[in-house]
Amino acid sequence: MSYVGSIASRLAICMGGIMKSIGSVINAMIRYYSGDIKRINHFIKVYGYAKSIGEMEKLDGKTMEILEVTAVVHDIGIKVSEEKYHSSAGHYQQIEGPSIAADMLTGLGYDKEFIERVCYLIAHHHTYTNIEGTDYQILVEADFLVNLDEDNASADSIKNVKENIFKTETGISFLYDCFGI
Repeated sequence: MSYVGSIASRLAICMGGIMKSIGSVINAMIRYYSGDIKRINHFIKVYGYAKSIGEMEKLDGKTMEILEVTAVVHDIGIKVSEEKYHSSAGHYQQIEGPSIAADMLTGLGYDKEFIERVCYLIAHHHTYTNIEGTDYQILVEADFLVNLDEDNASADSIKNVKENIFKTETGISFLYDCFGI
């Protein structure tokens, strides 16, 4: 278990042990990113879009829970990536994030199969080819909705993302309505 992962796991245990709920995951992530409001606001926004798109696309309960939890923890690898590689680049997040998330989610009471899917999504959330599963597609769309805003993307960039990334009816609708394209 990594040092940061052990901290995340101990945080979950200190917060009352087994607490399997989206609120407990958000609480653990806020504590994990304590003092870093930019990172906290990012995952809260991704979570909001992911939850909304998932509901509108009528995901089943299990897939929805996986999507919501993943949306909250998707960037958990940034902290270690910045320490280890001096970069928050997506491929470093995909390498470092899964083990930290697994430790945290184990401490929060999630089962192995659930954690494996969340970790798969974390390990691929910056990979835009061969997107398998509606949860994966929606996670990517939600992250793009937030990143396009946070990065002040140009209209051409937004249109390019719409053509090459977005597939869900709701995600496309949000993209049009949020950015006026």
